[in-house]
Amino acid sequence: MPGYLLHVGATVLCAHAGQAQPTSPFPRVRVGNQPIVTQPSPYIVAGCTLPPPLAANGPCVTAQWITAATRVRAGNLPVLLQDSQAICAPTATPLNIVLTQMRVRGT
Repeated sequence: MPGYLLHVGATVLCAHAGQAQPTSPFPRVRVGNQPIVTQPSPYIVAGCTLPPPLAANGPCVTAQWITAATRVRAGNLPVLLQDSQAICAPTATPLNIVLTQMRVRGT
């Protein structure tokens, strides 16, 4: 499905409102003067409110993307889109892309 490309400045949250950031964006391609993100790049989650074990299985620490663009690549890697999906570890909950740039789309 088509969607806007995900970039470093996008607001990405875990299901428990923790802020997620990419660990290795793709610096050679930029949108809105910020690097885009490709599928292999893991995300680090900070500020997850899910309690630790005994009360729950949190907090979210990292996330890995499981879907990405099918036709658009950067450095031969699929780029992330606004509708891409990720799973957080150790909670197995999704990341939510709340806000991203609104100029460049991909499929």
